[in-house]
Amino acid sequence: MREQLRGNGVSDTVVDDAVLILSELLSNACRHGRPLGRHTDVGDGDIRAAWRVDTGGGLTVEVTDGGGPTRPVPATPSVTARGGRGLNIISALAQEWGVRDDAPGEVTVWALVSSEKPPGIGGSGSDRNGRGTNRVAAKGVGGLTGFEGLDFSDVLDDVG
Repeated sequence: MREQLRGNGVSDTVVDDAVLILSELLSNACRHGRPLGRHTDVGDGDIRAAWRVDTGGGLTVEVTDGGGPTRPVPATPSVTARGGRGLNIISALAQEWGVRDDAPGEVTVWALVSSEKPPGIGGSGSDRNGRGTNRVAAKGVGGLTGFEGLDFSDVLDDVG
């Protein structure tokens, strides 16, 4: 992914965000989703990952699996929890993200990454194809006041 995106002129910052988002989406699919083509809770199968750069410079990363028992939504884990932060990380890094289920037995979680950070919190409530979604846009880092204009890595750099 890194090599392909850099070869297409995508900036290192956007590539780094996209790689982390892909990692989180794949982890969630492995942990919470079913393999494609299987409608059981266990078994071998596939998960599909894809990314594309549109003509406006937006980069969309998506992972498709066979769905799970619940829809993907950001969690509010305790400070000591071992997991549950993936979609919050995606919310902080992506301009927007959502869930779509175009084909029977398939659920796709997608995230739009751009070289421009979003101007504020929000979203129109529909996915890139006009259907309802869990769309999230972040203001600064996780919507935190005082961190506008910074991405997640900037804040972590400032903390250390």
